[in-house]
Amino acid sequence: MKVFVTGGTGFIGGAVVRQLRARGDEVACLVRNPEKGKQAAELGCELVAGDLGDERAIREGMAGCDAVIHAAAVYEVGIPAREREPMREANVGGTERVLGAALEAKIPKVVYVSTVGVFGNTDGKIVDESYEHPAVDFTSCYEQTKWEAHQVAKRLIAEGLPCTIVQPGGVYGPGDTSSIAELLNQFLSGKMPLMPFPELGICLSHVEDIAAGILLGLDKGRPGESYVISGPKTTVREAIGIVGEVTGRKPPKHAIPTPLMKAMIPIGPLVGRMMGQPPNLRELISSADGVTFWASYDKAHTELGYEPRGLEQGLRDMLAAEGRIPAAAAA
Repeated sequence: MKVFVTGGTGFIGGAVVRQLRARGDEVACLVRNPEKGKQAAELGCELVAGDLGDERAIREGMAGCDAVIHAAAVYEVGIPAREREPMREANVGGTERVLGAALEAKIPKVVYVSTVGVFGNTDGKIVDESYEHPAVDFTSCYEQTKWEAHQVAKRLIAEGLPCTIVQPGGVYGPGDTSSIAELLNQFLSGKMPLMPFPELGICLSHVEDIAAGILLGLDKGRPGESYVISGPKTTVREAIGIVGEVTGRKPPKHAIPTPLMKAMIPIGPLVGRMMGQPPNLRELISSADGVTFWASYDKAHTELGYEPRGLEQGLRDMLAAEGRIPAAAAA
């Protein structure tokens, strides 16, 4: 099988590309920066120069392909206003162009990588694929643009696109540079005297499990169906607690008071730099304070055979791969 992949130089997409090549599939990667495409090239992937705004490159890249995996997206929470339109253009416009080109080219298998974030704040409930976001109150620009992109995918499916949607939760793993990784890095480096948003509810998955779930969606997913490929539900407090147990470090006992963070909103860019956080504290707070992004992967387990590892095992695997488990703690 020859697969056209967007986002193949990213964290999740890179794992997808590695797994595709490991099983013998041919891969063509849309690559904006040739330097970032070196690893894909070393794996034997064909590099297609272009980005999500380049319709010609997208069409030419998927010519002759048997499948398309659209994994590219801009992910960040807490962005300033000037970055909202570029995020919308990438997440919504890019999805329109890639999936639209796949429909036009009559690609027989398409996977769109959405997110459990399109459900929005689940208010302490564990939802499934049937849940609909009320679409009146988004916690972040990322959530809104991915929700809009999800609607694009559903519309094109209704127009005949043979597309399966997969919805990862939060991701972690060796080499991660996301906000989750930054949080864990702060804790492990002793720079977290107070815990930020300890009750933020998330579903965390090891990156290799998410990539495996995407391939299961490609191989076994039913066109028109969505599959949550998250990990087990957890909270920031629990995740940091597990990392503390594995590494022998004590987590902070107290949380950063939300009123204090709200008071610092006017100086968000300065505070963000000092705390290793994005500049828009208002959006950061709205997407984390008292919020849960919990969803069940039961459907993917039953229909696709998706089996993510447990959180403790996954975090231990990541920390071991990065050489961050002290000898005393590993003994």
